[in-house]
Amino acid sequence: MCKKSILIVDDNRLSRKILKDILEKAEYIVYEAENGEEALGIYKKNLPDMVILDIVMPKMSGFDILRILRNDQENLMVPIILLTSKDDFNEKLYGLELGADDYIIKPFNEKEFIIRVKNLFQRIDHNRMANPLTGLRGNLDIKFEIKRRIKKGEPYAVMYIDLDNFKEYNDYYGFARGDKVLTMTAGILSESINLVGNQNDFLGHIGGDDFIIVTTPDKVEDICQYIIKNFDEKIKNLYDEKDRKRGYIEAVGRRGEKNKYPFVSISIAVVTDEYRKFQNELQISEVAAELKRKLKTMKGSKFLKDQRKE
Repeated sequence: MCKKSILIVDDNRLSRKILKDILEKAEYIVYEAENGEEALGIYKKNLPDMVILDIVMPKMSGFDILRILRNDQENLMVPIILLTSKDDFNEKLYGLELGADDYIIKPFNEKEFIIRVKNLFQRIDHNRMANPLTGLRGNLDIKFEIKRRIKKGEPYAVMYIDLDNFKEYNDYYGFARGDKVLTMTAGILSESINLVGNQNDFLGHIGGDDFIIVTTPDKVEDICQYIIKNFDEKIKNLYDEKDRKRGYIEAVGRRGEKNKYPFVSISIAVVTDEYRKFQNELQISEVAAELKRKLKTMKGSKFLKDQRKE
């Protein structure tokens, strides 16, 4: 899975080096900035997962940078730690009022510092997890991740994943059994990016039976094939034996007629920036919606990749 990235902002080179060494030893990706202007530029380009700000800096203080970041609603969930060399209660209170998540006084203990960073990440991640069933990131993080990929200008692919015949399964077997299908799906998707994807691929749960993966174009086919193969094998185990043997479930419709519904299958709509460039996640989702409509006309588990040019 993706390594967390941290931006250190401090005008003191030695302080930055000490922090960088500690964080890299804990396997974080580290960006450095020596002033506010450089920090905001690096932040805009890389969208780090955390920011550590020294308060006292020339021209633009840590408070100024904190205020600018928090004024943008999209940065509200980014954890920010303030560093200071003095234990001033009023200063601490002011920083917390501006939106700082933690306050660390220099010099600090290395082990305590890393524990506080890890705990802050865990708390923020827990707050961001929109789906208690799968534990996967929700819409806020999904939008943030797509925006980050667009801004970086590196090749990306967004995979919109949903289930076919899931409603009928839910109605037939009940919501508890339906939840098992969703957790199984989440597990397969997670396995797919861990085994055949990239280290920094992203997995999110939009809601219901809709999921999303953000990867690179070169990994799309391998990930899709892994998902489809494993889903089709495992979904059969979530049917009763009599339904599994006949290959479908039979339910009575609203008018009293008997209908046959095939096994739940998985559809994957893939949008990449290979052939055209997108300005935001809304444009990407619109293309994905077109692909999903086509996928609904096709039987079984399948994926469809957009290859149209601008």
